[in-house]
Amino acid sequence: MGPVYTEHIALSERERAEVRDFENPGHEWRRLFGELLGTYLLVLVAVGAGVVDRASGGLVGEGGKVVAPALMVTAVILFMGTVSGAHLNPAVTLAFALRRDFPWRRLPGYLLAQLLGSVAAALTVRALLGMRGGLGATRPGAGFTELQAVLIEVLLTAGLVSVVLGAASGAQNIGPLAAIAAGAYIALAGLWAGPVSGASMNPARSIGPALIGGDLGSCWIYLLGPAAGALLAVGASVLLRGRAGDRTAERAAQGDGN
Repeated sequence: MGPVYTEHIALSERERAEVRDFENPGHEWRRLFGELLGTYLLVLVAVGAGVVDRASGGLVGEGGKVVAPALMVTAVILFMGTVSGAHLNPAVTLAFALRRDFPWRRLPGYLLAQLLGSVAAALTVRALLGMRGGLGATRPGAGFTELQAVLIEVLLTAGLVSVVLGAASGAQNIGPLAAIAAGAYIALAGLWAGPVSGASMNPARSIGPALIGGDLGSCWIYLLGPAAGALLAVGASVLLRGRAGDRTAERAAQGDGN
């Protein structure tokens, strides 16, 4: 029993060391920079694709405008998901907090980092390429009402956040495939619902271009829709899996700071 007991104690000590490192506030700047950088790259591609498409006479195409940001989300999750959790989206951050995988005290910092990343990306595209295509701002498509657009954003975001929460579940964690799951969902949603609302599913993706482009008229759609969708997804997650809070879910939501 001695060696087994000693091994158990050593394992517990390693786990406690991991917890101390994980909760070290000195790593918070890394997480915040990760969210800023990741959101910057996502919005740079999402906005840039639309602007370049307009400038090039349609060479990017509707499919390219949908798939490019989806692929960027996949890449960002893979290269820095362990640093910050790679939320890249206030709706995802809110959902993790509501499900108790992410501390509420860190919510404002993440939201600010995501907003700054979005604004910086919109400024970059404007400086390089101008205001073509409305700077990639999301708004209801021609022939669709604001009510239809906000309801689509609710439904699309509920699906996206459900995918993210499911991939982060301790009982169902799928590791690197979580990045593919999220990216695939974003592409799928955009391919069928993009013409209705722009398939934003992400307040940060919409607010930055709207602020820099001076077109805030439709912003409420891309705040209300994703927030309501996140609430629906958390409710569904509780029904499917119960309350979260296990170590795997926390690491997926917060990153480990390394």
